[in-house]
Amino acid sequence: MDSSVNCPFCHLNLPPSQLQRHANSHFDEDDGVAEKDEQLARDLELAQQLSIPPPSSTFTLQENNTMDEKISCLIALQYRSSFYHVKSPGGLISLLSNCFELDADTNTTVLLSGYVDHFQSLASEDAGWGCGWRNIQMLSSHLLSHRHDASELLFGGSGFVPDIPFLQRWLEIAWEKGFDALGSHHFNNSVYGSKHWIGTTECAAIFRSFGLRARIVDFGPKELQSFFLSVPGTSLTPPVVTANASDKRKAFQVYGPMDRYLVGRNSDVSQLDSIVNDQSQSSTNYVAGESDHSMANRFPRKKEGHQVLLDWVWNYFSEESLTTSVQNRHVVITNRVPLYFQHDGHSRTIVGIQFRRQQNGVPQYNLLILDPAHRTVALERSLGENAGWKKLIKRGAHTLKKPQYQLCYIDPGIAIGEEMEQLKKIDSVFIEF
Repeated sequence: MDSSVNCPFCHLNLPPSQLQRHANSHFDEDDGVAEKDEQLARDLELAQQLSIPPPSSTFTLQENNTMDEKISCLIALQYRSSFYHVKSPGGLISLLSNCFELDADTNTTVLLSGYVDHFQSLASEDAGWGCGWRNIQMLSSHLLSHRHDASELLFGGSGFVPDIPFLQRWLEIAWEKGFDALGSHHFNNSVYGSKHWIGTTECAAIFRSFGLRARIVDFGPKELQSFFLSVPGTSLTPPVVTANASDKRKAFQVYGPMDRYLVGRNSDVSQLDSIVNDQSQSSTNYVAGESDHSMANRFPRKKEGHQVLLDWVWNYFSEESLTTSVQNRHVVITNRVPLYFQHDGHSRTIVGIQFRRQQNGVPQYNLLILDPAHRTVALERSLGENAGWKKLIKRGAHTLKKPQYQLCYIDPGIAIGEEMEQLKKIDSVFIEF
């Protein structure tokens, strides 16, 4: 049977696995394509791949299909996300480790996650809105490389990282399963084919739906604890960027993350309050294997500003047993999964942390970050040449200028039974700056 498909733009006959890259080339060759035309072409491309009519609004799977049927269909149709493969066998993490080893300093210790593929945002696909999905792809690439238990479950055991439209489908499946009811309500149960910003709660919902123990931590001043952003990427003070940007938004003190949950004027407030109260009263979460209460009290509240976040990240990477433990070696690869790092306006992936004891004895930390907005080729070149990479990857305390930050991380193990039910109710731990 011929499984080839035609390009919706030039009608060239191609294998399904090559259609996305080929279709994107039409955009890359013409930077002047209008946004409306670009979205229409993207819809046509997706429709061709899924063998469905192009969606006039939001395409949904057949309502009369069972959950198992929907998942089986999604597993069969999903395709691998394209990305630039770093030539070094160990990828960017290996190159980064080598750079730190060349810059030997007995006062410095570097903790890194293992292998991670870098997924950059593309002008023809997701520039300006896709950073959240790209970070999910980065975390997924690490899990598929390092955790056999996770690779058997993620994305139906496909063994690869799906492209954004299929991640959107997996998020909708997670919502339909009951994960993050409030988030599902916020997006009207649909994100497929859209350019909606997402955040840590969507990341947690996807991974939890496969049984992974994804957790969320909020950092910020006490007075902002009850304020949450309407949509990841918007600000607390300027108007919310939506179809109704002039709408006055009201903040509700809900149970969790900072990256959304301001309710619009057309929302059913009583219904949302009911969802919030139900979830907050029955949820039980753990952070790095500890209860919410014990983790929240782990760090002294007297620390200056954002240092508490840096302390938490150092503690996270140094907690687990180390896969590489060589005496006097100051670069260590840990068992820890990278961190989804969210703040107002953008999200990135933390792949490690550098500790350096200064001459005055004061410890100095630098987060080590892969940014979806950076070009993978530029990262590879700068690390390979050991020149200019620090400006791209290292982020010290002085760079943390946002009022709130949020992390999503994944604990070891797979949840089953009652724990899976508990994971449906997403909560966060608030740690005060």
